[in-house]
Amino acid sequence: MPTSANNKSRPPSLTALTNAIVSEVITDSPLQAYQKALNKNLQQDPAQQQALLALEMLYQQHITTTSPVEGLYMWGDVGRGKTFLMDLFYQCINQYHCNNKAPILRLHFHRFMAMIHQQLNQTSGIRDPLSHIAKQIASQYQIICFDEFFVSDIGDAILLARLFDTLFQSGVTLVATSNIPIVDLYKNGLQRDRFLPTIDLLHRFTQEIHLDGDKDHRMTQPDPQQQNQIPLAWLSLPSVQNAEDIFTQMSQLFIHTSVIKAAKQTLHICQRDIAIEALHDRLGWFEFSALCEGPRSALDYIEIASQFSYVLLSGVPQLGGKVRSWIRARGTEDGSQATTTGERQLAYASEDDPARRFISLVDELYDQKVILIIHSQWSLDELYLDGALSFEFRRTYSRLTEMKQWIICAATE
Repeated sequence: MPTSANNKSRPPSLTALTNAIVSEVITDSPLQAYQKALNKNLQQDPAQQQALLALEMLYQQHITTTSPVEGLYMWGDVGRGKTFLMDLFYQCINQYHCNNKAPILRLHFHRFMAMIHQQLNQTSGIRDPLSHIAKQIASQYQIICFDEFFVSDIGDAILLARLFDTLFQSGVTLVATSNIPIVDLYKNGLQRDRFLPTIDLLHRFTQEIHLDGDKDHRMTQPDPQQQNQIPLAWLSLPSVQNAEDIFTQMSQLFIHTSVIKAAKQTLHICQRDIAIEALHDRLGWFEFSALCEGPRSALDYIEIASQFSYVLLSGVPQLGGKVRSWIRARGTEDGSQATTTGERQLAYASEDDPARRFISLVDELYDQKVILIIHSQWSLDELYLDGALSFEFRRTYSRLTEMKQWIICAATE
């Protein structure tokens, strides 16, 4: 049965938990890996310990039994360590299996759904294609880890109940992170009653834990000595340098060679051409309009994140704005072409479509550890104002802040 966040017992100390582990393992368990991180530079957060204990128990069950085990749904505000804990769990299982192909899949949720849509396009003529896809996944993986579980698309909402039912019945364990509790998933969504079976499945097959700490760990300030070693003008918003100068300096620092002159090119991704202002090894410079305006999707961002280690995004405008009601054709951009599925009335700001794509882009770059530098005439606090995506953009703000620390660390290596 799921554990109520409002009725949870106080978790024991890390020392007591470590001493309580009696099973012998050939590598670090999540608790042991966490303790080692504490001995280095990790700041201990008592609010993480219940989730840490649950992940430790899941890990021990995975290595000692072949029976299906209850999954875990960790939710909380941005920067509370949900992704860190899930990745710790994922890495420990990979190490236990000697870094061979472990029976565990770890994906950002929107990437998983993009994968499902792609596979659906390849299963025409198959009876009950969702069940077929779910059984294929279950034959490969015992555990699936989703980062940033969030449902906003009616197409995804309808698919998930059938998909999850087959996965859970096939013995797959789900570990997920989210910013919202299970009961609030797809809240106020179109035809939400069709999503309620998914909520019931999550309650039945996962333990729900609220990471209710009051600290956003991504907002931790970097070492001042490190900051002084790199040109912080790059990172300032509003930008004080032009984009071409920033691209040149990024080339010198990260690629260790200078570009002679930035030259526009075209990338062919997901059957569409995308303009790129300049390309130098694993460094790419894109205009915001090229990536976030027009028919772009998570599939585009997945491919870009796999091709580049460093991205400069210039011309980022102020997003959001006053929320209005609009009549809009409903479609999906998960394929190479948008498809229409009807009309409905939506409440959103005029710049929320590019903002939604920007959020998806940042999520994918963050997930694949790609360094992103923003060029804009607006400060980070001013990038998004008062739109319908204010809740979602809080995660983007937090991740952009953490990415700034990545840049400082990469520049001082």
